[in-house]
Amino acid sequence: MPLAPLLAEISACTHCAAHLPRGPHPVVRAGSAAKLLIIGQAPGTRVHETGIPWNDRSGERLRDWLQISPEIFYDENKIAIMPMGFCYPGVLPRGGDLPPRPECAPLWHEKLLAELPQIELTLLIGQYAQKHYLGKARGKTLTETVSGFQTHLKSNYLPLPHPSWRTTGWQRKNPWFDSDLLPELRRRTAKLLV
Repeated sequence: MPLAPLLAEISACTHCAAHLPRGPHPVVRAGSAAKLLIIGQAPGTRVHETGIPWNDRSGERLRDWLQISPEIFYDENKIAIMPMGFCYPGVLPRGGDLPPRPECAPLWHEKLLAELPQIELTLLIGQYAQKHYLGKARGKTLTETVSGFQTHLKSNYLPLPHPSWRTTGWQRKNPWFDSDLLPELRRRTAKLLV
């Protein structure tokens, strides 16, 4: 299926409607010329309301990690954005968001990837994307997976933690993230986004 009708079909998806406290509002962006793919978790409340992926503080932090402007970040012909779950899943009883709905990735990812032939690097943000795409190749912990980023680059995957405020302490405890991973991330993305 060509990309435009597929995106329209995804945007109209109500497959998980009964499980979504705020109703379905799939959030995905892609252009057939995109060379960088970002696979995150699922939209938060602000992204659900605006329909703009990474339109929150986590997105600001991710753009800082990448050292790119919002204009480049939201250029669908440069960067495709496909979460593990396309709709806001709801909130956990003790706070924080529920995991992405498990139906989305099997239903849509393969179809969408087939229409993105130019992708050269995929950022796997958070444990859900890493588990799905790295499988047994991932580490026992998120830290182990992310610290082994050089191994995963051979498959054109680059695992990252979720860029939420919770990552601040993790980043301080893992200085290699700033000294080794971020320069590699910035070098590779700059090359793709020219």
